[in-house]
Amino acid sequence: MSTYRAPVEDMTFLIDELLQVGETLGGLPAFADLEVGPELSTALLDEGARLAGDVLAPLRRVGDDHPATCQDGAVTLSPGYGEALQQLGAGGWMGISSDPVYGGQGLPELYATAACEMWNSANLAFGLAPMLSAGAALAIHAHASEALKQRYLPKMHSGEWAGTMNLTESGAGSDLGVMKTRAIPDGTQYRIHGQKIYITWGDHDATDNIIHLVLAKLPDAPEGSRGISLFLVPKFLVNEDGSLGERNDVYPVSTEHKLGIHGSPTCVMAFGDTAGAVGYLVGEQNRGLACMFTMMNEARLKVGVQGLGAAEGSYQQAVVYARDRVQGGVAIIEHPDVRRMLLTMRALIEAMRALVYTEAVTMDLAHRGPPSDRARHQFRIDLMIPVIKAWLTEVGQELTSLGVQVHGGMGYIEETGAAQFLRDVRITSIYEGTNGIQAADLVSRKLGRDQGGAMRDALADVAATVASLGESSEPALVAIARQLACALAGVEASTDHLIAALESAPEEALGASFDYLMQCGYLFGGWHLARSALVAQQRLAEGAHNLFYVRKVATAGFYAEQVLPRCAAHGGAIAGGSAALVSYPAEWL
Repeated sequence: MSTYRAPVEDMTFLIDELLQVGETLGGLPAFADLEVGPELSTALLDEGARLAGDVLAPLRRVGDDHPATCQDGAVTLSPGYGEALQQLGAGGWMGISSDPVYGGQGLPELYATAACEMWNSANLAFGLAPMLSAGAALAIHAHASEALKQRYLPKMHSGEWAGTMNLTESGAGSDLGVMKTRAIPDGTQYRIHGQKIYITWGDHDATDNIIHLVLAKLPDAPEGSRGISLFLVPKFLVNEDGSLGERNDVYPVSTEHKLGIHGSPTCVMAFGDTAGAVGYLVGEQNRGLACMFTMMNEARLKVGVQGLGAAEGSYQQAVVYARDRVQGGVAIIEHPDVRRMLLTMRALIEAMRALVYTEAVTMDLAHRGPPSDRARHQFRIDLMIPVIKAWLTEVGQELTSLGVQVHGGMGYIEETGAAQFLRDVRITSIYEGTNGIQAADLVSRKLGRDQGGAMRDALADVAATVASLGESSEPALVAIARQLACALAGVEASTDHLIAALESAPEEALGASFDYLMQCGYLFGGWHLARSALVAQQRLAEGAHNLFYVRKVATAGFYAEQVLPRCAAHGGAIAGGSAALVSYPAEWL
């Protein structure tokens, strides 16, 4: 069943009314020639919605039923996936926010984020292909030599060539320091020998070439993560004139058998089984992890978008089913508990979207805004990325599970397609750093680096919204203000508690880190819904007769009433301390 239609109305509201992209970004030198604003937003979102709904969504079940396979050193994609990827490239979507100097579109990251949501709502397994290519291209742009950038980036941005990231090895998951892949100097290039696992879209024939970014160690490298270098390893070598040369010594060994994302060819990749795979150093020797972290914020933001995308797809299918399924003489959408589930899905989805779109603008300002403000915006996006990655994917799992529940017994039957959203999204809390790693990063690094300075700046912005709501004559906004103020006070208390614990009992601080991350996620999501309600109420006061604005205020009210109280539960767990967790012997588990 394919029911997905991009929520263009909400996307447009966020981009052009809440975030006012024309004013916020349109005047920056990087975007001065693009006429950023409502007309551009409409054109991009409408075309993206057409591609997502008409091309990608019908392939979601196809990929699930007919997974990618590997035989004799080559991957066969699920039917239709190669042609769809070529359509994405032909439409200019692969380089939508990339540098125009190297063939990119040069648009704000905000539009790339909206496109990413559409691809992943329609077909998460497919959406991984443009996501990984964009990440690889970003790392090349930031760290490779000018010669490598000129040779590889234009073809990647056009979609003629794809990109991958090769980090993980068997026995070396998040601890990359123990990897065994080696790079042997060979004149001005290197010979790569080793094997990588879990390589997303590691091989296929949908593009003319695949550009692998591979982490490996030089013979004299220091021990641990300090001795990792990054290499560009093409599937086909590239001649001086830009034409493709001979096949490089890099091949897929197999495709992984997974719980979900069956249409994504997740490969075991072998490098250098014979003469050695030819690779080119990206960045400095032994600085490979630093190069990879350049694209981590962008990649983790996009994984959060995957949680949002799957939830939106699940919600749309659940609403259609609930309107059609009759039980007790009425459609089940009239049943209070079904309405509770659907409204919980809707409210959280709108909160997730508002949060991640807002921080996509922060990312644009950190990279392309006025130089004097970039450090401040970078601190904000660094703080928010672990929350976005982990909170959105945790909530995505909850909401896709609710989508199954709305279907009742039919949700458990694969032919409806409801369960696929849940199976597909389950990986998102694991890859790009597990959500436990994100929580530890938020508390130990992001809070610890400035004693909570960036967090307190963000909380001050929430407080300003609370004040604006409280000044309203609208009872609905005043009620939202009360709930948001309560949740804000809880996060402020948790922040103070954890900053103190980092000094006196760091293990207890880490034990509470996941609760803190979730508490922050619910608060920030509610904050942006409240901001949306303020804008919507202003439009209504100006005389707009649009049910969208009425519904936006009502959805924010439901979130404040029924979802924001979750902050208190997480805050209570933090205030209670983690002594019982820390003192519980591992051998008792």
